[in-house]
Amino acid sequence: MPGVLLGDVFPNFEANTTAGKIKFHEFLGNSWGILFSHPRDFTPVCTTELACAAKISDEFKKRDVKMIALSIDSVEDHLGWSKDVMALHPEQAASPLPFPIIADDKRELSVLLGMLDPDEQDKDGLPLTARCVFVVGPDKKLKLSILYPATTGRNFTEILRVIDSLQLTAKKKVATPVDWKPGDDVMVVPSLSDEEAKKLFPAGFTTKDMPSGKKYLRYTPNP
Repeated sequence: MPGVLLGDVFPNFEANTTAGKIKFHEFLGNSWGILFSHPRDFTPVCTTELACAAKISDEFKKRDVKMIALSIDSVEDHLGWSKDVMALHPEQAASPLPFPIIADDKRELSVLLGMLDPDEQDKDGLPLTARCVFVVGPDKKLKLSILYPATTGRNFTEILRVIDSLQLTAKKKVATPVDWKPGDDVMVVPSLSDEEAKKLFPAGFTTKDMPSGKKYLRYTPNP
């Protein structure tokens, strides 16, 4: 089956992009990376998505996340479409798109990464790429994958929130609860004993009493 699973080393593919030919691992270097696909250039939902990604690209830079997009169109189409994308924000209209777009016109990467949407097809009856989000860590392993159908636009604020959680939990033995935002309390992972948690979290932790009597809901300030 095509696709990449969490924890897998992400393929070190070579591709043509709007910034020239890249080899993915070398493109990332020691940074985090986000690869997000879109079904087709010059389409409405995709244009709004890339415009949003461009507008908040500095937020990804703050987190040391390199951005790269992908669709089944050519580099030439990507370059022309990028002007439409940037025009959605007049203050940025004269600027180039701040991240490259991969040209997967032969659909090789789309097949390799399991990104084709069989329910959405082009004029020739071929499947379009779904709206995938892949977040890759500095170790080149897949940390997050989200798959949206072609008809549903993504929420980039949520993607940034998830990256904040991934980067925090990669360094600290914590997990982030539902609707967590940076600065909120986090949870002590179940694999830590209370004694270990006391050593790791000088600010201490609180344990919520549950009807089961089990002491698994342990909260600590954001470390």
